[in-house]
Amino acid sequence: MTEVLYKNLQMIGYTVVALIAFAANSVLCRMALKDNAIDASSFTAVRLISGVIMFIILFNFKAKSPSVKPANKSRYWKSGLMLFIYAITFSFAYISLETGTGALVLFGSVQLTMIITSIVRGNKLHFSEWIGVAISFSGLAYLVYPTLTTPSLLGFILMALSGVAWGIYTLAGRGSVNPMKDTALNFKYTVPLVLALMLVSFPMINISLNGVILAVMSGALASALGYTIWYIALSGLSETEAAVVQLSVPVIAAIGGVIFVSEAISTRLIIASILVLGGILTVLIGRWQFVKNKVGSDTH
Repeated sequence: MTEVLYKNLQMIGYTVVALIAFAANSVLCRMALKDNAIDASSFTAVRLISGVIMFIILFNFKAKSPSVKPANKSRYWKSGLMLFIYAITFSFAYISLETGTGALVLFGSVQLTMIITSIVRGNKLHFSEWIGVAISFSGLAYLVYPTLTTPSLLGFILMALSGVAWGIYTLAGRGSVNPMKDTALNFKYTVPLVLALMLVSFPMINISLNGVILAVMSGALASALGYTIWYIALSGLSETEAAVVQLSVPVIAAIGGVIFVSEAISTRLIIASILVLGGILTVLIGRWQFVKNKVGSDTH
């Protein structure tokens, strides 16, 4: 019992750290692009290459390196492609979308992608999971409602595509047995795509030192380390749980604004936090009860 509790607490810890990293990514991207400190293509390129360099540094401190040829290259090409699509569309979408609208479109797309995939695979959601997803999403919608604007069609499509790509990337990580190696290879396989991007966008490059620093922080810390931890956390989450917990990212970002930027604690943030976290709790308890009942029926 103690071992099970320890593993559950470990999974919760990994999940919370990963979600904080996701929120940090959103903040860093918004700071860099909204202030025109760097263009979207360069931000994406520096972000992904910084992730690759971070893994090179990390594996130099390890006895075993991931430089061995991967057994299934197509798997890493697919994950690398999804990572690249998510990153580039995310960056360009933020140029034309307000933060609240972008968050709603992005995480709505992630939810739909992961839940539909789960249903197609035969893992139908039970009643409490549907209720939990609905409660959490309503909390997100309530949080961002004051900043919602009619999105540009291009911005909407780009952010929706980013959410779909991230949902697929997340689903691919649920089967990871070596999260650090897999994430490193995923980043490695984005390099050819990054080089192609830089060749195409070279005439439009706009870089400042501040923009590069923000992109490096996003890539080396929030992305490389955050995505590795996320892959670790995924081993203890169902597809529905992995989908719904990500709805907390905008809430975490807002709370971060209160803590680090001295933003006011609003009634809207408190209510939204209760709804999002309550919905997540509903999903987690519902899944736990479902598994418990299933195990009980299988032993009879």
